[in-house]
Amino acid sequence: MTHEIIDIHPHIISTDTVRYPIAPQSGHRSKWSATRPVTFEQMIAEMDEAGVAKAAIVHSSTTYGHNNAYVADSVAQDPKRFTGVYSFDLLAPDALKTFDHWLANGMGGIRLFTGGATHQSDGSWLVNPATFPIWERCAEIGMTMVVQTTPEGLSMVEQLAQRFPSVKIALDHCGRPDLEDGPPYARCTDLFALAKYDNVYLKITPRTFDIAQNSPGGADAFFPHLVKVFGADHLAFGSNYPASAGPLKTLIEQGNACFAALSDEERAWVWGRTAKVLYPQLAG
Repeated sequence: MTHEIIDIHPHIISTDTVRYPIAPQSGHRSKWSATRPVTFEQMIAEMDEAGVAKAAIVHSSTTYGHNNAYVADSVAQDPKRFTGVYSFDLLAPDALKTFDHWLANGMGGIRLFTGGATHQSDGSWLVNPATFPIWERCAEIGMTMVVQTTPEGLSMVEQLAQRFPSVKIALDHCGRPDLEDGPPYARCTDLFALAKYDNVYLKITPRTFDIAQNSPGGADAFFPHLVKVFGADHLAFGSNYPASAGPLKTLIEQGNACFAALSDEERAWVWGRTAKVLYPQLAG
C-alpha cells in the first residue's frame, strides 16, 4: 500500500549568500550545510523523485542563526505544499513581536534548538519563565513546538508538557534514544515515560533508523515497540535531509525497510497523518 509521505524535517540552504548571509548560531557553521547544501528548488526535485507530497521545512540554525528569511521566502512560493519551522530568541524582550513577524511569513511551528553537531548548551533556558509567553501564544493558536535536545533535557521537556498541555511538542530525532541494551530498552525509560503526555510526539529521522538498525533486535524490534509505547499517531517522519546524506529517495527507502514490521495503518500515521496533526497547514 502506498502512503502519503509528509517530511517534517528537511533543510534548505541558498546559494545566495548576499541575500541570505551565513551567520550560524554560536558562530560555527554545520559541516553538512557547507559541503552538501540543497536549495529549495533542488529539494522540490528530490521530493518529486522520492514521492514526498509535502514538507515542513526546518530552518537551519547552524547556517543562518535566527534569520528565517530563506525558508520564509521559499514557503511563500507554494504555501499549500510547504510550511516552515522557524527558530528565534525566545528570551529576547521583543520575542512576541518577532513571533508575529514570522507568523505572518509562513511560520507553522517553532524549533527550540539547544544544540547539535556544532555546539551544545545545557538547555536550561528551555524552562526559563521568560519564554512562557511564547508557549502561551502557541497554546492560543495551536502551534507546534519542536525541541532539539539530548536525553539529559527530557526532564525539562516533561516540565513543559505538564505546564502547557495543549501545546504539541515534537522531539527531534526521537529524543535520541539509547538502544544498546535491546528490547525492552531499559535505557529509554525516561523517554518512554513521556508517552503519558498526550501532547508529546516523536520525530523519527534517519538518525533513528541508523540507531535502530544497528541495535540488538534491529528495526523490526524497535519500531513496533515504539508504536506500542507512544502510538503511531504520535510518531512522524522527518528526513533530516541533507544533514542526513541522501539522496532523499534513499532515506525514504531506508524508512520503508525500518517500518516493515508495522501495519499499514501504523505506517500511514508515521509517514503522513501525524504530520497533519502537528502542522494543520499541510492537511489540505
